[in-house]
Amino acid sequence: MVRGCLVGLAVLTFVGLSLAAETTSPLVKENQWEEARNYLAEGKAAEAKAVFEALLRRYPQEPDLHLFLGITLLRLRDPQAAEASVRKAITLDPDHVEARTLLAWIESDIRGDFDAAIAEYKKVVELKPDLPQAYNNLGVALKRKGELAAAADNFNQALERKPDFGAALNNRGWTFAEQDRWSEARRDFEQALKINPQDDGALYGLSQALREVRDYSGAQEVLGQLISRSPNFVYWLEWGRIGLIRYWWVLLAIALAFFFKGRFKKARVESHGG
Repeated sequence: MVRGCLVGLAVLTFVGLSLAAETTSPLVKENQWEEARNYLAEGKAAEAKAVFEALLRRYPQEPDLHLFLGITLLRLRDPQAAEASVRKAITLDPDHVEARTLLAWIESDIRGDFDAAIAEYKKVVELKPDLPQAYNNLGVALKRKGELAAAADNFNQALERKPDFGAALNNRGWTFAEQDRWSEARRDFEQALKINPQDDGALYGLSQALREVRDYSGAQEVLGQLISRSPNFVYWLEWGRIGLIRYWWVLLAIALAFFFKGRFKKARVESHGG
């Protein structure tokens, strides 16, 4: 959960930094605005919070400030205050795409309220109908709620707008996997790996797809690549489990050999009156 939280925040921080740098608000003339965002990018959340709060005392109506304070508060593990800050940004600017995206992420990943997250992501899609990330985010929330067909439709929409969108391919692949559509899942994982060979999620998904079609040697080979990158116990466990399936007949033959050897010895003893 914490790892996922940090990854999500890193993405949101990057998006926010790049978008906010283009704004025409009075903040662009403020040295403290750049200073605070640099603190945030460097992981100095406490320092960033102090500067954002100082700026808010002068610019209380700037939604970007409330958004960035919300991101900072999430980094400081204060989700309730973060949510309040993000909601303030939306109150000031109901069409603030980044604020609604972050609020949806909070609803989904922190509160576990997928319906609320889906509603926010749908609003983002309405505001940015050409943005592939908006459909991908909505698809993820729908998938987590269990609405797999709707999730796949949104990943399709994302890929129509950006065919080389590795995250959407990966997410659609796992959606197909949950529907036992393994050939389609394999296709998506392989395509995602062509785009990014370092995509561990797609590589693990490919190992599962290969296992499901009984290509056990291929599945073990893929898991071996993952193990070489990361000593994750899950990868080792899966590799071993597939190995047992792959060589079950060898183990069975050995067990039978020991069984018949024991029976043969017993028969010989009995025949000699032992």
